[in-house]
Amino acid sequence: MSASLQEVKRRISSTKKTGQITAAMQMVSTAKLNQIQKHTTSYQVYASKIRNVITHLAASHLLENVEPAEAVKKDQFNTLSMLKQRPVKKTGLVVITSDRGLVGSYNSNVIKQTLQLISDNHHSQDDIEIVAIGGIGADFFKKRGYDIVYEFRELSDVPTFREVRPIVRTILRMYQSERFDELFVCYNHFVNSLTSTFRGEQMLPISAENIGSEGLEETSSSGYQLQYDTEPSEEAILEVILPQYAESLLYGAMLDAKTSEHASSSTAMRSASDNANDIIASLQLQYNRARQSAITTEITEITGAQAALE
Repeated sequence: MSASLQEVKRRISSTKKTGQITAAMQMVSTAKLNQIQKHTTSYQVYASKIRNVITHLAASHLLENVEPAEAVKKDQFNTLSMLKQRPVKKTGLVVITSDRGLVGSYNSNVIKQTLQLISDNHHSQDDIEIVAIGGIGADFFKKRGYDIVYEFRELSDVPTFREVRPIVRTILRMYQSERFDELFVCYNHFVNSLTSTFRGEQMLPISAENIGSEGLEETSSSGYQLQYDTEPSEEAILEVILPQYAESLLYGAMLDAKTSEHASSSTAMRSASDNANDIIASLQLQYNRARQSAITTEITEITGAQAALE
């Protein structure tokens, strides 16, 4: 067998092994996607209820009637500071990416759109504080000189609520200490197994404007004003509800981002496997043609030798 045929055969063998690896990785990513989708479906019921409560409180103007400075005792964390609007000197961005590659355009899309968000809002690099969830985003912004105020790596494939709470507490204390004056969550939203879209949602401060008007259509059409009687007080109610809302918003974003990551990984590995099969088919055709040419040459030489002997 000639050297060229041996080389083609080695390339076929190597590509087959690569295809087997990418096919296995696709199966793993698909399994993770199915698992997190089941978890997300059940969690969305809770998140929707929390959002509806906050939305209706905003519609009743309850969020506007509370003074954060009077909410808690000295040296305690001021939950109601989440409502405090102040002049924006620093903007915080929670950027959710993966810890590793092999996820197609997932990370590049989040980073590209986050940079576009910074540009569209006319922020300079000195005005931005990055909270990085995932190693790819943390490393990217570090190399470009952005201030990474907090980073969290190795987020679970199906994140738990327990993982999110320390992150939320850290972020809230940074906001209260005026490390930044507003906070956005930047991530890829899962649409379907082939499509995801970038989202940049404002998390802090909490206000009627950034909560939105979901769930209020019926109230608006009925023509009556929402009112609440609170017990023991408006402050006590919001002390419980606001942290749950912040946790649900960030946790929901992480679940959504991880779902998009697994879908992107599955798609990328399926594409890699398809490419490997195409390469194998092309190499096999090349091998067969070379082999056929070698056999034809051998037959011609044998026939020529036999004719010379005669």
